[in-house]
Amino acid sequence: MSKAIGVDLGGSHAMATIVDESGAITARHEQDIIDHSPNAVFATLETVIAAALTEVKDKTVSGIGIGSPGNIDPKSGTIRWSPNFNWQNVPLGDAMRAKFNLPVFIANDARCATLGEYVFGAGRGTKNFALLTLGTGIGGGIVGEGELLLGNQMGAGEFGHHTIRPETGFICGCGRVGCFEAQCSGTGLIRHAIAVAPSFPRSTLLDVPKEKLGSKAIRKAAQAGDGHALAAWKNWIDDRALGLTNVMSFVNPEVIAMGGGVSSAGDFMLDPVRTLVDARTTTVPRGTTKLIRAVLGNDAGAVGAATMAMRGGLVATLAA
Repeated sequence: MSKAIGVDLGGSHAMATIVDESGAITARHEQDIIDHSPNAVFATLETVIAAALTEVKDKTVSGIGIGSPGNIDPKSGTIRWSPNFNWQNVPLGDAMRAKFNLPVFIANDARCATLGEYVFGAGRGTKNFALLTLGTGIGGGIVGEGELLLGNQMGAGEFGHHTIRPETGFICGCGRVGCFEAQCSGTGLIRHAIAVAPSFPRSTLLDVPKEKLGSKAIRKAAQAGDGHALAAWKNWIDDRALGLTNVMSFVNPEVIAMGGGVSSAGDFMLDPVRTLVDARTTTVPRGTTKLIRAVLGNDAGAVGAATMAMRGGLVATLAA
């Protein structure tokens, strides 16, 4: 059975897995990332990939796939720009090829996650599919008629940076105002809680330093009926539904799957979002796009990266 190394490279950790052609992970190795300098990250990747390779008993691996944040040259694997690491033109692909005598493929982490979910997860059986990865930021990917859409410069699927609140929104990390990511990421939920705080002078929700306030705590407080958290949650859900309605208009998928840490809210998030999206849908028949949770969880990026390595690139469908 064919297998590959699938690597999920994040801002705080790197995970290398062994993935077989059925999408199953048979081993994984992780290491935290503290130093974001290129050489330090290269060293961490080398460590986790080497550890994974030692567990391949028959020593047959088709290649190494790495999902990384940022915009990436698909041929060289150079990271053109990555805000997570503050990198520009970093030759990640060349560095890994010099270390390992295997084909190395590198692509955006959200596009790798989309490939993983499409082939082995929430997108199976569809031709038109979109994945949104929801965490500190918002990433994503698009499959149209069975093809993973990459765009002119590998930038297709950056749902987080379409504007939904240009006049009244929060300032996004990209510098614009009211991006979907600024409003609806985990960070966006925290911003909503801070924004409505003056209306809840007796609330204890913010009785922690702002840098320690997490979206999970706000969500749990909302589920417990806290008025302050519910007000923030309501505004966040409204913005989420607005952005998803736009995605439906742009892409018209059969399924929009939501992954990442924020999606752990499950039906507490999905039920009100579905109601609002349905009410706002005008360009296609209502109810024809399913809004669901992604299936592969935090493994989607690694599974997709390994699939990329096995298929020789970000290929959603194989030639007949």
